[in-house]
Amino acid sequence: MRAAALYSAAGSLLLTTLAAAPAAGTPDGPGAAEARGTAVAAERAAAAGIEFGRCPRAEDLPAGVRCGTVTVPLDYAHPDGKRIELTVSRVRATREDPDDHRREVPRQGALLHNPGGPGSSGLYFPLVGMVPEWKRIAAAYDLVGYAPRGVAPSAPLSCQDPGDFVEGPRAAPTQPTDAYKKQRAAEAEAYARGCADRAGEALRHYHSLNNARDLEVVRAALGEERLTFMGASYGTYLGALYAELFPSRVRRMVFDSVVNPDPERVWYRNNLAQSEAFEDRWTDFKKWIAGHDAVYGLGDTPQEVQKSYEEASARLAAEPAGGTVGPAQLQGAMLKAGYYDDYWPHRAEALSAYLEGNPQPLIDQAGTHPEESAVESENSSAVYTAVECNDAPWPADFEVWDRDNTRLARRAPFETWDNVWTNLPCAYWRAPRQEPLDVRTGPGELPPTLILAAERDAATPYEGALELRRRLSGSVLVTERDTGTHGVAGGPNACVNGHLEAYLLQGRLPARDTSCAPRPAPEPRA
Repeated sequence: MRAAALYSAAGSLLLTTLAAAPAAGTPDGPGAAEARGTAVAAERAAAAGIEFGRCPRAEDLPAGVRCGTVTVPLDYAHPDGKRIELTVSRVRATREDPDDHRREVPRQGALLHNPGGPGSSGLYFPLVGMVPEWKRIAAAYDLVGYAPRGVAPSAPLSCQDPGDFVEGPRAAPTQPTDAYKKQRAAEAEAYARGCADRAGEALRHYHSLNNARDLEVVRAALGEERLTFMGASYGTYLGALYAELFPSRVRRMVFDSVVNPDPERVWYRNNLAQSEAFEDRWTDFKKWIAGHDAVYGLGDTPQEVQKSYEEASARLAAEPAGGTVGPAQLQGAMLKAGYYDDYWPHRAEALSAYLEGNPQPLIDQAGTHPEESAVESENSSAVYTAVECNDAPWPADFEVWDRDNTRLARRAPFETWDNVWTNLPCAYWRAPRQEPLDVRTGPGELPPTLILAAERDAATPYEGALELRRRLSGSVLVTERDTGTHGVAGGPNACVNGHLEAYLLQGRLPARDTSCAPRPAPEPRA
């Protein structure tokens, strides 16, 4: 499930204290060795702490953000074996009340954030403290981000040469031929083979359960007795696993735009649901464009806008814009608008300009990236693929993928086959698979948690928020109605932000599930 990225005394964990070990890790049962290894790694991290200093130059972070590293085992079943370093970033709590600069705000510890992916870096998260909507939270909390295992600079993973990863213009058929399917299946198999060849035996250790164990070690290294965590998109699944594995270590948790944690849906069926949801979101975007036909001239109905899109795609198939933008690049640019409605004016403007004879805005928005971004993109793709393929069983027979997605594409053609090609390496994966945890907490097992979701989110369909709400006892769901922007915390919705602040700053949740009015629709740009 590809999701675009979003914007006290040291607590020593004694080896004999396994209350915070995985629930599945009974003394001799499955996960027991990993539970003991996590306890060992967390104790070491608590003793070592984090020495913060200048951030890696490649990250291009301002001087006010400080970075350090935390050492974790590659394999938690063998904590004395190979270890890797995770890079962590931090901005200290300002302690300054944004409404009264003379008033000092009590510090509440560290707020650790994961932006999703999998494969996204959270090192830039501390910068949100400069945004007005985050200033109250930044006053009370150290804002802490990190690059998860495999994400540069944290033991970066790679599956192919970055120069080969950024491809040129490509087709994006909604009804691919058998020959095209055979070609893409061969490419997926080659990519899976490249992951195995480049990473070797280490490949099997890049998965969500280890990511959750890494969170526990980072918590200990930060000197936090209990974890205050905020996850967006894939980060919500990571947080849910942590809540299942280490419930006694949770202080507060925010789940923003929720991945469905049902083990039967991780990850193959979740991707089918995502493709279907993007069809509705694509329709939302087309309706918005049609409502501003006087600005963009792309049609005054969603059907007419679809025709304009198809005309552009056909032209690009015949002659790629700038030699870099073909139908697949156009589809990818419009898919990004399905994640964030802030993109709507820009994408509509680029599509309109292209059809009027000016391809430059489309080239700027959908063209291939420079070499530096190619390295980052290839790394992100490698981690995404490794984590999702390792996390759960996938159909190994392409006929299953073909059957399910051919049916789905009849009613949801916009993203279905693109999603297949993104995830198809998992059909040919060469590392062992994990069995997804059945995340469930009973009354009193976990502190109250906050779930945030947009009702028409396509990247993580709303059903996932309802499912997590059912599984985490004491959680409360806040819904942004009638909108679909992926990631709602700290955005323009004051109602959502009010609930977020009340929870993080005061530990206060609504008495029951509640909703907020939608954010304003984007304004068109001439």
